[in-house]
Amino acid sequence: MNWESFALCLLCLSQGCLAYNGMDMPMDDGMTLAVGNMLSYLHFTPGDTLWFLGWVPQSSGAMVGTCIALFMLALIERWIAACRGVMESHWDQQAIIIASDKLNTLPTQSSPIGFIKRFTPPFIPAHDITRGIMFAAQTLLGYLFMLTVMTYQLGFIFSLVVGLGVGETLFGRFSGIAYAH
Repeated sequence: MNWESFALCLLCLSQGCLAYNGMDMPMDDGMTLAVGNMLSYLHFTPGDTLWFLGWVPQSSGAMVGTCIALFMLALIERWIAACRGVMESHWDQQAIIIASDKLNTLPTQSSPIGFIKRFTPPFIPAHDITRGIMFAAQTLLGYLFMLTVMTYQLGFIFSLVVGLGVGETLFGRFSGIAYAH
């Protein structure tokens, strides 16, 4: 019977330790945000934090400015994609010329088809580092857009969608150049 009373004491102590979480305030209440409230449904109300605490548009003018900034960032993302497409086309041609110089042949139509199909472009730092930086910038913008959509602020979402659509209209014909040849 002695071990049963010991187990009962351990059970009571463990429950007391679990109730105390080491903090000065109880954590049983729901989470409240220090600045604003994040609404978990689609809305047009201002006051959502966009990316950091310093960017919380509260007024109508601040909302318009934020929507314009998001529209411009969406245009920039599509412009970067178009620049990558044009540069890829140019870099592919440069790589073929460099490889054919190494093989001492001319890059003409009479080149063997197997050469083109099995061709791996050489590492050219000026091309590949630039490609990596442009891809990283495009990925960063994509993640920032995702965080923007997660605010559920319809003004932000519409600004991004319209900006991406206008950007694709303006620059989309250039992004596919690398795959047109």
